[in-house]
Amino acid sequence: MEVHKHPRHVTHKKKWQEYVLEFFMLFLAVFLGFVAENIRETNAEHEHEKQYAAELFSEFYEDSIAFTKKLDARLDKEKDCDYLYSYIKDSSLTGLPKAFYPAYTTVFYLINSYTFEPKDGVLSQLKSSGALRYFKDSALQKLFGDISVAINNMRYRNEQEYQFFANPVKPFLLAHYDFKWVNDIRKMSPNAYYLDLINLYRNSDMLIKANILNVSTFNRQEVTNMIMFYKTMAVSTRTLQMNDYIKANAKILKVLRKDYHLKNE
Repeated sequence: MEVHKHPRHVTHKKKWQEYVLEFFMLFLAVFLGFVAENIRETNAEHEHEKQYAAELFSEFYEDSIAFTKKLDARLDKEKDCDYLYSYIKDSSLTGLPKAFYPAYTTVFYLINSYTFEPKDGVLSQLKSSGALRYFKDSALQKLFGDISVAINNMRYRNEQEYQFFANPVKPFLLAHYDFKWVNDIRKMSPNAYYLDLINLYRNSDMLIKANILNVSTFNRQEVTNMIMFYKTMAVSTRTLQMNDYIKANAKILKVLRKDYHLKNE
């Protein structure tokens, strides 16, 4: 009697088509797993990209608001430079008018109140962690580089302005500025910022008297030169470093707003 082998019999030999089918099924399973993992990673990266874009947008947008306030204040300070220069050049150094000490204070004493310090906490974190790779747009990557340069230039310029305050302005203040005036104006509102106090004082009927100390050694020509030098530095900062920064800031906000559908908060 002839014995027929069952397909599952241990001695059954698979046909080549069965091997091909098994190989294909195994390959398909591996390939689909790879595709699924790739899709998962792509989706995760895209979510990270959107999250980081929102964080960058928030930081740069807040900076743009702070920039506008500092710019307005610096423009007012330039006007105070002009007033102080004109007054000291040929007016009486005793019996000072009410407008003198507010301008005297903003030009020489208040430095940090006018300093624009751009923030880059999020950008620096993304750089150090390598997370900037999530942004595939080469144009946006270039903008990140541009604003990093602008931030560094802005900080270097701030340091230059502070060095000018440290010398010669600070020794000048110690010799000729009446700090009692600052103490008295502080009493108007102990928790307010100095610029707010000065604006409040200017718009009030109050008169806080103060003098130029050591007026006998007060050299008009040296002081007016110092004022104009400072104004020239301030104008240069505003038209160069600050202008470069806000242009880069505006470009980044525009791209982020458009590409990631972000809105000003």
